[in-house]
Amino acid sequence: MESSADPRARRLFGGRANALGDLADSPFRADRDRIVSSPFLARLGGVTQVISPGGSGLLVHNRLTHSLKVAQVGRAVAERLVRDERYRDLLARLGGCDPDVVEAAALAHDLGHPPFGHLGEQVLDRIARQRLGLADGFEGNAQSYRIVTSTEIRGTATIGLDLTAAVRAAILKYPWTRSGYPDPHPRQFDPPPRGASAPPEDPTSGSAKFGAYSTEVEDLRQARAPFAGRIADWQQTVEASIMDTADDIAYAIHDVEDFHRVGVLRQGAVAAELLGWQREAAQFRSMTDATLEHGLRRPGASIERLRRQLHRKDAWISDDQAFGAAVEHVRRELVDGLLAAPFDGSIEAEQGVSRFSARWTRRLVDAITVVADPPVRSGHVVLARPQWHEVQVLKFVHHQFVLGRPDLALHQRGQARALETLVEALLDWILDPREEARLPRRLHDLIELAEAELHPRVPDRVAKARGRAIIDFVASLTDGQAVALLDALSGRSGQLWTDAFVL
Repeated sequence: MESSADPRARRLFGGRANALGDLADSPFRADRDRIVSSPFLARLGGVTQVISPGGSGLLVHNRLTHSLKVAQVGRAVAERLVRDERYRDLLARLGGCDPDVVEAAALAHDLGHPPFGHLGEQVLDRIARQRLGLADGFEGNAQSYRIVTSTEIRGTATIGLDLTAAVRAAILKYPWTRSGYPDPHPRQFDPPPRGASAPPEDPTSGSAKFGAYSTEVEDLRQARAPFAGRIADWQQTVEASIMDTADDIAYAIHDVEDFHRVGVLRQGAVAAELLGWQREAAQFRSMTDATLEHGLRRPGASIERLRRQLHRKDAWISDDQAFGAAVEHVRRELVDGLLAAPFDGSIEAEQGVSRFSARWTRRLVDAITVVADPPVRSGHVVLARPQWHEVQVLKFVHHQFVLGRPDLALHQRGQARALETLVEALLDWILDPREEARLPRRLHDLIELAEAELHPRVPDRVAKARGRAIIDFVASLTDGQAVALLDALSGRSGQLWTDAFVL
Protein backbone atom coordinates (compact mmCIF):
# COMPACT_ATOMS: atom_id res chain seq x y z
CA MET A 1 0.00 0.00 0.00
CA GLU A 2 1.24 3.50 -0.85
CA SER A 3 1.39 5.99 1.98
CA SER A 4 -0.66 9.16 1.68
CA ALA A 5 2.61 11.00 2.54
CA ASP A 6 4.17 9.69 -0.65
CA PRO A 7 4.44 12.71 -3.00
CA ARG A 8 3.62 10.43 -5.93
CA ALA A 9 0.29 9.68 -4.24
CA ARG A 10 -0.61 13.32 -3.65
CA ARG A 11 -3.95 14.17 -5.20
CA LEU A 12 -4.63 17.30 -7.19
CA PHE A 13 -6.93 18.78 -4.57
CA GLY A 14 -5.32 17.17 -1.53
CA GLY A 15 -8.35 15.00 -0.90
CA ARG A 16 -8.53 11.93 1.27
CA ALA A 17 -6.67 8.88 0.06
CA ASN A 18 -9.98 7.03 -0.14
CA ALA A 19 -12.94 9.09 -1.33
CA LEU A 20 -16.54 8.01 -1.56
CA GLY A 21 -16.75 5.22 -4.11
CA ASP A 22 -13.13 4.09 -3.83
CA LEU A 23 -12.93 0.37 -3.12
CA ALA A 24 -9.15 -0.12 -3.34
CA ASP A 25 -6.66 0.71 -0.57
CA SER A 26 -3.88 1.65 -2.98
CA PRO A 27 -4.35 5.24 -4.23
CA PHE A 28 -3.06 4.20 -7.65
CA ARG A 29 -5.49 1.31 -7.87
CA ALA A 30 -8.23 3.70 -6.76
CA ASP A 31 -7.24 5.98 -9.65
CA ARG A 32 -7.56 3.10 -12.06
CA ASP A 33 -11.04 2.37 -10.70
CA ARG A 34 -12.09 6.03 -10.95
CA ILE A 35 -11.11 6.07 -14.61
CA VAL A 36 -12.92 2.79 -15.30
CA SER A 37 -16.08 4.24 -13.72
CA SER A 38 -15.92 7.45 -15.73
CA PRO A 39 -18.54 7.97 -18.46
CA PHE A 40 -15.75 9.43 -20.56
CA LEU A 41 -14.15 5.97 -20.76
CA ALA A 42 -17.44 4.28 -21.66
CA ARG A 43 -17.94 6.92 -24.36
CA LEU A 44 -14.81 5.69 -26.17
CA GLY A 45 -16.77 2.63 -27.32
CA GLY A 46 -18.47 4.94 -29.81
CA VAL A 47 -15.39 6.87 -30.96
CA THR A 48 -13.39 6.16 -34.10
CA GLN A 49 -10.01 4.48 -33.99
CA VAL A 50 -9.54 4.58 -37.77
CA ILE A 51 -12.93 3.47 -39.14
CA SER A 52 -16.03 4.84 -37.42
CA PRO A 53 -17.56 2.19 -35.10
CA GLY A 54 -21.02 2.99 -36.44
CA GLY A 55 -20.13 1.75 -39.91
CA SER A 56 -17.94 -1.22 -39.21
CA GLY A 57 -19.77 -3.52 -36.84
CA LEU A 58 -17.83 -5.45 -34.22
CA LEU A 59 -14.88 -6.35 -36.41
CA VAL A 60 -12.61 -3.38 -35.79
CA HIS A 61 -11.21 -1.57 -32.79
CA ASN A 62 -12.70 1.57 -31.33
CA ARG A 63 -11.01 3.90 -28.87
CA LEU A 64 -12.24 1.85 -25.90
CA THR A 65 -10.92 -1.51 -27.11
CA HIS A 66 -7.68 0.21 -28.12
CA SER A 67 -7.33 1.69 -24.61
CA LEU A 68 -7.98 -1.68 -23.00
CA LYS A 69 -5.23 -3.27 -25.09
CA VAL A 70 -2.80 -0.48 -24.28
CA ALA A 71 -3.57 -1.04 -20.59
CA GLN A 72 -3.01 -4.79 -20.98
CA VAL A 73 0.33 -4.36 -22.74
CA GLY A 74 1.46 -1.50 -20.48
CA ARG A 75 0.77 -3.42 -17.29
CA ALA A 76 2.60 -6.48 -18.61
CA VAL A 77 5.63 -4.34 -19.48
CA ALA A 78 5.65 -2.62 -16.09
CA GLU A 79 5.38 -5.91 -14.20
CA ARG A 80 8.22 -7.40 -16.21
CA LEU A 81 10.50 -4.39 -15.67
CA VAL A 82 9.96 -4.14 -11.89
CA ARG A 83 10.84 -7.83 -11.56
CA ASP A 84 14.07 -7.38 -13.47
CA GLU A 85 17.02 -6.89 -11.07
CA ARG A 86 18.94 -4.98 -13.76
CA TYR A 87 16.48 -2.09 -13.61
CA ARG A 88 15.44 -1.93 -9.95
CA ASP A 89 17.84 0.81 -8.83
CA LEU A 90 17.48 2.77 -12.05
CA LEU A 91 13.67 2.78 -11.86
CA ALA A 92 13.85 4.07 -8.28
CA ARG A 93 16.28 6.86 -9.27
CA LEU A 94 13.99 7.92 -12.10
CA GLY A 95 10.96 8.29 -9.84
CA GLY A 96 9.39 4.85 -9.65
CA CYS A 97 7.43 2.35 -11.71
CA ASP A 98 4.10 0.98 -10.50
CA PRO A 99 1.97 -1.29 -12.74
CA ASP A 100 -1.24 0.25 -11.34
CA VAL A 101 -0.05 3.72 -12.39
CA VAL A 102 0.77 2.51 -15.91
CA GLU A 103 -2.57 0.73 -16.28
CA ALA A 104 -4.52 3.77 -15.05
CA ALA A 105 -2.65 6.11 -17.41
CA ALA A 106 -3.21 3.76 -20.34
CA LEU A 107 -6.95 3.67 -19.69
CA ALA A 108 -7.06 7.48 -19.49
CA HIS A 109 -4.70 8.44 -22.31
CA ASP A 110 -7.38 8.67 -25.02
CA LEU A 111 -10.26 10.11 -22.97
CA GLY A 112 -9.97 13.40 -24.86
CA HIS A 113 -10.20 12.00 -28.37
CA PRO A 114 -13.11 13.71 -30.14
CA PRO A 115 -15.62 12.20 -32.57
CA PHE A 116 -14.03 10.72 -35.71
CA GLY A 117 -10.62 10.15 -34.12
CA HIS A 118 -7.50 11.93 -35.40
CA LEU A 119 -9.47 13.61 -38.16
CA GLY A 120 -11.76 15.20 -35.56
CA GLU A 121 -8.71 16.30 -33.60
CA GLN A 122 -7.30 18.15 -36.62
CA VAL A 123 -10.62 19.77 -37.49
CA LEU A 124 -11.36 20.95 -33.94
CA ASP A 125 -7.84 22.37 -33.62
CA ARG A 126 -8.24 24.40 -36.78
CA ILE A 127 -11.69 25.66 -35.75
CA ALA A 128 -10.58 26.46 -32.20
CA ARG A 129 -7.63 28.56 -33.34
CA GLN A 130 -8.91 30.14 -36.54
CA ARG A 131 -12.65 30.52 -35.88
CA LEU A 132 -12.91 30.78 -32.08
CA GLY A 133 -9.65 32.60 -31.31
CA LEU A 134 -8.31 30.02 -28.83
CA ALA A 135 -4.51 30.17 -28.85
CA ASP A 136 -4.24 26.68 -27.35
CA GLY A 137 -6.49 25.25 -30.05
CA PHE A 138 -7.38 21.60 -29.51
CA GLU A 139 -5.17 18.58 -28.89
CA GLY A 140 -6.44 15.14 -27.90
CA ASN A 141 -3.75 14.52 -25.29
CA ALA A 142 -4.28 17.92 -23.68
CA GLN A 143 -8.04 17.30 -23.73
CA SER A 144 -7.52 14.00 -21.89
CA TYR A 145 -5.58 15.85 -19.20
CA ARG A 146 -8.27 18.53 -19.04
CA ILE A 147 -10.95 15.89 -18.51
CA VAL A 148 -9.24 14.19 -15.58
CA THR A 149 -8.33 17.50 -13.93
CA SER A 150 -11.29 19.75 -14.73
CA THR A 151 -14.35 18.74 -16.71
CA GLU A 152 -15.22 15.18 -15.69
CA ILE A 153 -17.32 16.17 -12.65
CA ARG A 154 -19.24 19.36 -11.95
CA GLY A 155 -20.62 20.10 -8.50
CA THR A 156 -19.99 22.97 -6.12
CA ALA A 157 -16.42 22.82 -7.45
CA THR A 158 -14.83 21.37 -10.53
CA ILE A 159 -12.55 18.57 -9.39
CA GLY A 160 -12.13 16.25 -12.34
CA LEU A 161 -11.19 12.81 -11.08
CA ASP A 162 -8.74 14.16 -8.46
CA LEU A 163 -6.07 11.66 -9.52
CA THR A 164 -2.68 11.19 -7.89
CA ALA A 165 0.40 12.99 -9.14
CA ALA A 166 1.97 9.78 -10.45
CA VAL A 167 -1.02 8.86 -12.61
CA ARG A 168 -1.47 12.38 -13.94
CA ALA A 169 2.24 12.53 -14.80
CA ALA A 170 1.97 9.15 -16.51
CA ILE A 171 -0.85 10.42 -18.73
CA LEU A 172 1.49 13.14 -20.04
CA LYS A 173 3.05 11.65 -23.18
CA TYR A 174 4.03 15.22 -24.10
CA PRO A 175 4.73 17.01 -20.78
CA TRP A 176 4.63 20.54 -22.15
CA THR A 177 2.04 23.08 -23.26
CA ARG A 178 1.65 24.32 -26.81
CA SER A 179 4.19 27.10 -26.46
CA GLY A 180 4.82 28.37 -22.91
CA TYR A 181 5.93 25.57 -20.59
CA PRO A 182 8.61 24.57 -19.77
CA ASP A 183 11.22 27.24 -20.44
CA PRO A 184 13.12 26.70 -22.70
CA HIS A 185 10.30 25.10 -24.61
CA PRO A 186 11.24 21.73 -26.15
CA ARG A 187 10.17 22.80 -29.64
CA GLN A 188 13.33 24.93 -29.64
CA PHE A 189 15.63 21.93 -29.15
CA ASP A 190 17.70 20.58 -32.03
CA PRO A 191 16.39 18.00 -32.58
CA PRO A 192 13.12 18.55 -30.68
CA PRO A 193 11.51 15.70 -28.73
CA ARG A 194 8.99 13.60 -30.64
CA GLY A 195 5.83 15.67 -31.13
CA ALA A 196 7.35 18.96 -29.95
CA SER A 197 8.08 20.53 -33.33
CA ALA A 198 5.52 22.81 -34.97
CA PRO A 199 3.48 21.46 -37.89
CA PRO A 200 5.19 22.32 -41.21
CA GLU A 201 2.07 24.04 -42.54
CA ASP A 202 1.87 26.36 -39.50
CA PRO A 203 5.40 26.87 -38.11
CA THR A 204 4.43 29.67 -35.68
CA SER A 205 1.61 27.77 -33.99
CA GLY A 206 3.69 26.02 -31.30
CA SER A 207 4.12 22.27 -30.79
CA ALA A 208 2.03 19.93 -32.89
CA LYS A 209 1.60 17.66 -29.87
CA PHE A 210 1.34 18.77 -26.25
CA GLY A 211 0.00 17.35 -23.03
CA ALA A 212 -1.87 20.22 -21.36
CA TYR A 213 -3.54 23.51 -22.18
CA SER A 214 -2.29 26.68 -20.50
CA THR A 215 -5.34 26.51 -18.17
CA GLU A 216 -4.00 23.25 -16.70
CA VAL A 217 -0.32 24.18 -16.48
CA GLU A 218 -0.31 24.45 -12.68
CA ASP A 219 -1.91 21.02 -12.45
CA LEU A 220 0.85 19.73 -14.73
CA ARG A 221 3.53 21.30 -12.50
CA GLN A 222 2.07 19.65 -9.40
CA ALA A 223 1.89 16.27 -11.13
CA ARG A 224 5.52 16.51 -12.17
CA ALA A 225 6.83 17.85 -8.83
CA PRO A 226 7.77 14.40 -7.40
CA PHE A 227 10.03 13.84 -10.41
CA ALA A 228 11.94 17.13 -10.21
CA GLY A 229 15.69 16.51 -10.30
CA ARG A 230 15.12 12.94 -11.46
CA ILE A 231 14.07 13.51 -15.07
CA ALA A 232 14.11 16.58 -17.29
CA ASP A 233 11.02 18.82 -17.28
CA TRP A 234 10.25 17.90 -20.90
CA GLN A 235 10.94 14.16 -20.54
CA GLN A 236 8.28 11.52 -19.90
CA THR A 237 8.21 9.76 -16.56
CA VAL A 238 9.09 6.06 -16.74
CA GLU A 239 5.42 5.17 -16.36
CA ALA A 240 4.44 7.58 -19.15
CA SER A 241 7.18 6.12 -21.33
CA ILE A 242 5.84 2.59 -20.76
CA MET A 243 2.32 3.73 -21.62
CA ASP A 244 3.55 5.48 -24.77
CA THR A 245 5.50 2.40 -25.89
CA ALA A 246 2.49 0.16 -25.19
CA ASP A 247 0.35 2.55 -27.27
CA ASP A 248 2.75 2.16 -30.20
CA ILE A 249 2.73 -1.63 -29.89
CA ALA A 250 -1.06 -1.91 -29.71
CA TYR A 251 -1.55 0.54 -32.57
CA ALA A 252 0.94 -1.20 -34.86
CA ILE A 253 -0.55 -4.65 -34.32
CA HIS A 254 -4.29 -4.21 -34.05
CA ASP A 255 -4.64 -1.88 -37.04
CA VAL A 256 -3.12 -4.61 -39.21
CA GLU A 257 -5.59 -7.09 -37.69
CA ASP A 258 -8.54 -4.80 -38.32
CA PHE A 259 -7.90 -4.15 -41.96
CA HIS A 260 -7.14 -7.78 -42.69
CA ARG A 261 -10.51 -8.67 -41.15
CA VAL A 262 -12.48 -6.19 -43.26
CA GLY A 263 -10.62 -7.12 -46.44
CA VAL A 264 -8.91 -3.76 -46.96
CA LEU A 265 -5.35 -5.01 -46.50
CA ARG A 266 -4.58 -7.11 -49.58
CA GLN A 267 -1.66 -9.48 -49.88
CA GLY A 268 -0.78 -8.51 -53.45
CA ALA A 269 -0.41 -4.79 -52.80
CA VAL A 270 1.64 -5.24 -49.64
CA ALA A 271 3.82 -7.92 -51.25
CA ALA A 272 4.51 -5.74 -54.29
CA GLU A 273 5.69 -2.82 -52.14
CA LEU A 274 7.91 -4.81 -49.79
CA LEU A 275 9.35 -7.14 -52.43
CA GLY A 276 9.83 -4.26 -54.85
CA TRP A 277 12.05 -2.48 -52.36
CA GLN A 278 13.96 -5.64 -51.42
CA ARG A 279 14.74 -6.46 -55.05
CA GLU A 280 15.81 -2.95 -56.01
CA ALA A 281 17.08 -1.49 -52.74
CA ALA A 282 20.42 -0.45 -54.19
CA GLN A 283 18.80 1.35 -57.12
CA PHE A 284 16.33 3.14 -54.82
CA ARG A 285 19.14 4.32 -52.57
CA SER A 286 20.97 5.86 -55.54
CA MET A 287 17.97 8.06 -56.43
CA THR A 288 17.76 11.69 -55.42
CA ASP A 289 14.88 12.72 -53.20
CA ALA A 290 13.26 14.54 -56.12
CA THR A 291 13.46 11.49 -58.40
CA LEU A 292 12.03 9.31 -55.67
CA GLU A 293 9.09 11.68 -55.03
CA HIS A 294 8.22 11.70 -58.74
CA GLY A 295 8.17 7.91 -58.83
CA LEU A 296 6.20 7.05 -55.71
CA ARG A 297 3.75 4.86 -57.63
CA ARG A 298 6.61 2.48 -58.36
CA PRO A 299 6.49 -0.51 -55.95
CA GLY A 300 9.15 -0.06 -53.29
CA ALA A 301 9.48 3.72 -53.63
CA SER A 302 7.26 4.56 -50.68
CA ILE A 303 9.12 2.32 -48.27
CA GLU A 304 12.41 3.82 -49.47
CA ARG A 305 10.97 7.20 -48.56
CA LEU A 306 10.20 5.80 -45.09
CA ARG A 307 13.83 4.66 -44.73
CA ARG A 308 15.04 8.18 -45.52
CA GLN A 309 12.53 9.80 -43.16
CA LEU A 310 13.72 7.59 -40.31
CA HIS A 311 17.33 8.62 -40.98
CA ARG A 312 16.38 12.30 -40.92
CA LYS A 313 14.14 12.21 -37.86
CA ASP A 314 15.58 9.39 -35.76
CA ALA A 315 19.28 9.15 -36.50
CA TRP A 316 19.77 8.07 -32.87
CA ILE A 317 18.44 4.59 -33.71
CA SER A 318 17.85 4.37 -37.47
CA ASP A 319 20.06 1.74 -39.13
CA ASP A 320 19.97 0.40 -42.69
CA GLN A 321 20.74 -3.17 -41.73
CA ALA A 322 18.04 -3.21 -39.05
CA PHE A 323 15.60 -1.60 -41.49
CA GLY A 324 16.25 -4.25 -44.13
CA ALA A 325 15.83 -7.02 -41.57
CA ALA A 326 12.56 -5.45 -40.38
CA VAL A 327 11.17 -5.32 -43.92
CA GLU A 328 12.03 -9.00 -44.36
CA HIS A 329 10.53 -10.02 -41.03
CA VAL A 330 7.29 -8.12 -41.67
CA ARG A 331 7.11 -9.55 -45.19
CA ARG A 332 7.39 -13.12 -43.88
CA GLU A 333 4.92 -12.59 -41.05
CA LEU A 334 2.41 -10.52 -42.99
CA VAL A 335 2.63 -11.37 -46.69
CA ASP A 336 3.53 -15.03 -46.32
CA GLY A 337 1.58 -15.42 -43.07
CA LEU A 338 -1.48 -13.43 -42.03
CA LEU A 339 -2.46 -12.15 -45.49
CA ALA A 340 -1.84 -15.43 -47.33
CA ALA A 341 -5.55 -16.28 -47.12
CA PRO A 342 -8.45 -13.80 -47.07
CA PHE A 343 -10.26 -13.46 -43.75
CA ASP A 344 -13.54 -15.38 -44.01
CA GLY A 345 -14.78 -15.30 -40.42
CA SER A 346 -14.02 -18.97 -39.81
CA ILE A 347 -12.56 -20.33 -36.59
CA GLU A 348 -9.35 -21.05 -38.48
CA ALA A 349 -9.17 -17.45 -39.71
CA GLU A 350 -9.78 -16.07 -36.20
CA GLN A 351 -7.10 -18.38 -34.82
CA GLY A 352 -4.67 -17.10 -37.44
CA VAL A 353 -5.31 -13.49 -36.39
CA SER A 354 -4.95 -14.42 -32.71
CA ARG A 355 -1.65 -16.19 -33.31
CA PHE A 356 -0.32 -13.24 -35.29
CA SER A 357 -1.30 -10.78 -32.57
CA ALA A 358 0.04 -12.90 -29.70
CA ARG A 359 3.34 -13.63 -31.46
CA TRP A 360 3.96 -9.96 -32.28
CA THR A 361 2.91 -8.69 -28.88
CA ARG A 362 5.27 -11.08 -27.10
CA ARG A 363 8.12 -10.26 -29.49
CA LEU A 364 7.78 -6.53 -28.89
CA VAL A 365 7.15 -6.68 -25.13
CA ASP A 366 10.21 -8.87 -24.64
CA ALA A 367 12.35 -6.34 -26.54
CA ILE A 368 11.71 -3.44 -24.13
CA THR A 369 14.55 -2.06 -21.99
CA VAL A 370 15.13 0.90 -19.65
CA VAL A 371 17.95 3.40 -20.29
CA ALA A 372 19.32 6.02 -17.92
CA ASP A 373 20.13 8.72 -20.48
CA PRO A 374 17.83 8.43 -23.49
CA PRO A 375 18.26 10.52 -26.64
CA VAL A 376 16.04 13.58 -26.94
CA ARG A 377 13.59 11.79 -29.25
CA SER A 378 13.18 8.81 -26.95
CA GLY A 379 11.86 8.06 -23.49
CA HIS A 380 13.56 6.08 -20.75
CA VAL A 381 11.69 2.95 -21.90
CA VAL A 382 12.66 1.86 -25.40
CA LEU A 383 12.27 -0.96 -27.86
CA ALA A 384 15.45 -2.71 -29.00
CA ARG A 385 16.71 -1.52 -32.39
CA PRO A 386 15.37 -4.48 -34.46
CA GLN A 387 11.88 -4.28 -32.97
CA TRP A 388 11.78 -0.47 -33.18
CA HIS A 389 12.28 -0.78 -36.94
CA GLU A 390 9.64 -3.49 -37.18
CA VAL A 391 7.07 -1.21 -35.56
CA GLN A 392 7.91 1.52 -38.07
CA VAL A 393 7.38 -0.88 -40.97
CA LEU A 394 4.07 -2.14 -39.54
CA LYS A 395 2.88 1.46 -39.16
CA PHE A 396 3.96 2.11 -42.74
CA VAL A 397 1.75 -0.72 -43.99
CA HIS A 398 -1.22 0.85 -42.22
CA HIS A 399 -0.52 4.36 -43.49
CA GLN A 400 0.26 3.28 -47.06
CA PHE A 401 -2.55 0.81 -47.66
CA VAL A 402 -5.34 2.14 -45.42
CA LEU A 403 -5.02 5.85 -44.64
CA GLY A 404 -4.13 6.67 -48.24
CA ARG A 405 -7.28 5.12 -49.72
CA PRO A 406 -9.63 7.47 -51.66
CA ASP A 407 -12.76 5.87 -50.15
CA LEU A 408 -11.52 6.61 -46.62
CA ALA A 409 -10.67 10.17 -47.69
CA LEU A 410 -14.22 10.59 -49.03
CA HIS A 411 -15.67 9.41 -45.72
CA GLN A 412 -13.38 11.66 -43.69
CA ARG A 413 -14.10 14.78 -45.74
CA GLY A 414 -17.77 14.35 -44.91
CA GLN A 415 -16.96 13.92 -41.22
CA ALA A 416 -14.83 17.08 -41.24
CA ARG A 417 -17.64 19.07 -42.80
CA ALA A 418 -20.08 17.68 -40.23
CA LEU A 419 -17.90 18.84 -37.31
CA GLU A 420 -17.46 22.30 -38.81
CA THR A 421 -21.22 22.66 -39.28
CA LEU A 422 -21.93 21.38 -35.76
CA VAL A 423 -19.61 23.91 -34.13
CA GLU A 424 -21.19 26.75 -36.12
CA ALA A 425 -24.70 25.62 -35.19
CA LEU A 426 -23.83 25.48 -31.49
CA LEU A 427 -22.18 28.89 -31.66
CA ASP A 428 -25.33 30.36 -33.26
CA TRP A 429 -27.43 28.82 -30.48
CA ILE A 430 -25.23 30.26 -27.73
CA LEU A 431 -25.28 33.72 -29.32
CA ASP A 432 -29.10 33.79 -29.61
CA PRO A 433 -30.26 35.88 -26.59
CA ARG A 434 -33.75 34.41 -26.81
CA GLU A 435 -32.43 30.88 -26.32
CA GLU A 436 -30.01 31.35 -23.40
CA ALA A 437 -32.32 29.70 -20.89
CA ARG A 438 -32.78 26.66 -23.12
CA LEU A 439 -29.13 25.87 -23.76
CA PRO A 440 -28.08 22.34 -22.76
CA ARG A 441 -27.26 22.29 -19.04
CA ARG A 442 -23.89 20.72 -19.77
CA LEU A 443 -23.04 23.59 -22.10
CA HIS A 444 -24.00 26.13 -19.41
CA ASP A 445 -21.64 24.38 -16.96
CA LEU A 446 -18.78 24.31 -19.43
CA ILE A 447 -19.16 28.03 -20.15
CA GLU A 448 -19.03 28.79 -16.42
CA LEU A 449 -15.94 26.63 -16.05
CA ALA A 450 -14.15 28.28 -18.96
CA GLU A 451 -15.01 31.79 -17.69
CA ALA A 452 -13.68 30.95 -14.23
CA GLU A 453 -10.39 29.75 -15.72
CA LEU A 454 -9.71 32.97 -17.61
CA HIS A 455 -8.33 36.10 -15.97
CA PRO A 456 -10.92 38.93 -15.93
CA ARG A 457 -8.61 41.13 -18.04
CA VAL A 458 -8.17 38.57 -20.83
CA PRO A 459 -9.31 40.20 -24.12
CA ASP A 460 -12.62 38.81 -25.42
CA ARG A 461 -12.90 36.71 -22.28
CA VAL A 462 -16.60 35.85 -22.70
CA ALA A 463 -16.22 34.92 -26.37
CA LYS A 464 -13.19 32.74 -25.63
CA ALA A 465 -14.99 31.01 -22.77
CA ARG A 466 -17.91 30.23 -25.06
CA GLY A 467 -15.51 28.93 -27.70
CA ARG A 468 -13.70 26.64 -25.26
CA ALA A 469 -17.05 25.39 -23.91
CA ILE A 470 -18.22 24.47 -27.41
CA ILE A 471 -14.96 22.62 -28.09
CA ASP A 472 -15.24 20.77 -24.75
CA PHE A 473 -18.88 19.90 -25.50
CA VAL A 474 -18.29 18.62 -29.05
CA ALA A 475 -15.16 16.71 -28.01
CA SER A 476 -17.18 14.80 -25.41
CA LEU A 477 -19.60 13.33 -27.99
CA THR A 478 -19.39 9.93 -29.62
CA ASP A 479 -19.41 9.69 -33.41
CA GLY A 480 -23.09 8.78 -33.37
CA GLN A 481 -24.01 11.57 -30.96
CA ALA A 482 -22.25 14.15 -33.11
CA VAL A 483 -24.19 13.03 -36.19
CA ALA A 484 -27.51 12.90 -34.30
CA LEU A 485 -26.99 16.33 -32.75
CA LEU A 486 -26.15 17.85 -36.13
CA ASP A 487 -29.25 16.24 -37.67
CA ALA A 488 -31.39 17.79 -34.94
CA LEU A 489 -29.80 21.24 -35.22
CA SER A 490 -30.15 21.09 -39.01
CA GLY A 491 -33.82 20.17 -38.89
CA ARG A 492 -33.20 16.78 -40.48
CA SER A 493 -34.39 14.75 -37.49
CA GLY A 494 -38.11 14.19 -37.03
CA GLN A 495 -37.63 12.77 -33.54
CA LEU A 496 -38.31 15.24 -30.73
CA TRP A 497 -37.14 13.14 -27.80
CA THR A 498 -33.98 11.15 -28.36
CA ASP A 499 -31.48 9.19 -26.29
CA ALA A 500 -28.73 9.84 -28.82
CA PHE A 501 -27.42 12.65 -26.59
CA VAL A 502 -28.21 14.11 -23.21
CA LEU A 503 -29.23 17.77 -23.16
